[in-house]
Amino acid sequence: MSIFGKIMSGIFGHSAAAAPAGGAAPAGGSSTAGGSSTAGGSSAPAAAPAQSVDVASIVDKAVAAKHEKLEWRTSIVDLMKALDIDSSLAARKELAKELGYTGDTNDSASMNVWLHKQVMAKLAANGGKLPPEIKH
Repeated sequence: MSIFGKIMSGIFGHSAAAAPAGGAAPAGGSSTAGGSSTAGGSSAPAAAPAQSVDVASIVDKAVAAKHEKLEWRTSIVDLMKALDIDSSLAARKELAKELGYTGDTNDSASMNVWLHKQVMAKLAANGGKLPPEIKH
């Protein structure tokens, strides 16, 4: 599963795991060989926004379980930590590649800001309700 797929799954649950593959990768749209995959890929983008999920409450619960201060509203690293996803530089570079980052991946500060904005925007596009202070 892609790193963004893991983020989606961590927030939306296992039912959304197929949605990011269809939405993030062109291969998801072109895999017409599998009848169920095509139906899932076609209905997932339409169905995902109908599944409105309160991102803040889900991630806040995950943060509370960690017993450490995680600023997921502003940090991609902390968001990934809260969801038990590898937040190493290598993992973030892979996420940047998945999401089409064209900047310098060695400039991790700029890349992290971009990643957070992109992830928040994609969560919102897939039915995630974000608090007003983190909508991008």
